[in-house]
Amino acid sequence: MRNNLFVSLVHYPVYNKNEEIVATSVTNFDIHDISRTSKTYGVEGYYIVTPVDAQQELTKRIIGYWQDGFGGAYNKDREEAFSTTYIVDTIEEAMKDIEKKTGKKPLIITTSAKTFPNSISYKDLSDKIFNDDNVYLLLFGTGYGLIQEVMDMSTYILEPIRGNAVYNHLSVRSAVSIILDRLLGEK
Repeated sequence: MRNNLFVSLVHYPVYNKNEEIVATSVTNFDIHDISRTSKTYGVEGYYIVTPVDAQQELTKRIIGYWQDGFGGAYNKDREEAFSTTYIVDTIEEAMKDIEKKTGKKPLIITTSAKTFPNSISYKDLSDKIFNDDNVYLLLFGTGYGLIQEVMDMSTYILEPIRGNAVYNHLSVRSAVSIILDRLLGEK
């Protein structure tokens, strides 16, 4: 069993459509769907990154309902899905928590709809995840993507997901599902 891949949905720092650095809102669908997808593919932890107190409180209430409230008793699968979902202020805080859990500093893998010089194929990253001793933190951006400083701290940037059309703007939860399946799905 792999125990070396973690996922993070970054709400800050990301760009808006005017390339300004902003914090985006956490959505109920992203909390639920990415937690469920992460658990399905055996991801060790899903970190929701937001420094906004109100967004953290809302996220905690939603997760709490499914872990401690009526939702947990009603739907045990959902309770289990949230067992490895964490809320942190920063990417660095997620990295420190992962290092505390694993004893290793995670390598940062970012995602983008663009290609970069350090882009890596799904096959090559999958091979690394399954065959080396590194720990990986896969970052997904919200809004209009991760800021350049975050992209610069990555070891690799995953190649873009390409459909058969010119249009290329998936929801982040769809992208997470596709990417985790490409990296960790049946071979």
